[in-house]
Amino acid sequence: MSPAEFAERVNAVLAGFADAIVGKSEMLRLLLAALLADGHVLIEDVPGVAKTTIAASFAALLGLSFRRVQFTPDLLPADLTGSFLYDQRSQSFIFRHGPVFTQILLADEINRAAPKTQSALLEAMQERQVTVEGESFPLDPPFLVIATQNPIELEGTYALPEAELDRFLVRLAVGYPEAEDEARILRLRRERRSAKPRITHVLTRGEFLAMQAALEEVFVDPSIEEYIVQVVRATRGDQRLALGASPRASLSLMAMARAVACVEGRSFVLPDDVKRVAVPVLAHRLVLKPENWGGRVDAAQVVGSVLARTHAPAVERR
Repeated sequence: MSPAEFAERVNAVLAGFADAIVGKSEMLRLLLAALLADGHVLIEDVPGVAKTTIAASFAALLGLSFRRVQFTPDLLPADLTGSFLYDQRSQSFIFRHGPVFTQILLADEINRAAPKTQSALLEAMQERQVTVEGESFPLDPPFLVIATQNPIELEGTYALPEAELDRFLVRLAVGYPEAEDEARILRLRRERRSAKPRITHVLTRGEFLAMQAALEEVFVDPSIEEYIVQVVRATRGDQRLALGASPRASLSLMAMARAVACVEGRSFVLPDDVKRVAVPVLAHRLVLKPENWGGRVDAAQVVGSVLARTHAPAVERR
């Protein structure tokens, strides 16, 4: 697939949001890049900014199956993965597939479920399979998790462990719309005479998988790889952090940089691609020292300062 063909399909997908999401083009491009990089996405933002609508719209536009699970304190692991049930007619146990057997899973308010239930997702997210009673069941590709959480309301929630946060390729925020965008939201709702936006699929599952495979052809100059390593290693020596980014973060940073390059219609990665995705990829993987809790320093600022003091290579456009 040529870069021009790839970019044409990307633009068609993003144009499909015209009736559902107003503005937020950068967030949508990054989320699409993450899905194309076969990565899971954590959307952390306040209620009412269309997190669920974005996830469901992506599934419809990409031609992928979609399931939504509302995470609550009483949600059990079997409610996600499925379980064996005894069938009276065959006098045997039959596996009943849970909602995790889909292609895009929306884990809504993921931090409201107990750690035991959250951990049931780890194998699915990393290994793309589910193991129940010692038997493993593979998940059909692609399997992508879009999880949401509310950073404001913390009562009755469970903080995501570092091991789980590290499984998310990026953490994104939607944010409030601009005044003119919010006015357009009202106008679109009035004109379509329905609360449900009009979304039609743009790609098929096969076309989406082909786009994912095309990312492997994106060229990464050795100097870019070295730049990624320097950025990630700089977080490990930052005095404001108790825990820096892992080698998985390096791989994630390269994967997202390649995806962004493809989304922009290029077959090669530039240093600006790395800078563009560094905060979404790295910030949620960093742990601040206790003395920096309370808002004086946040992880995004740390990543920004690391980028500012790390020399970027001069790579010519191919």
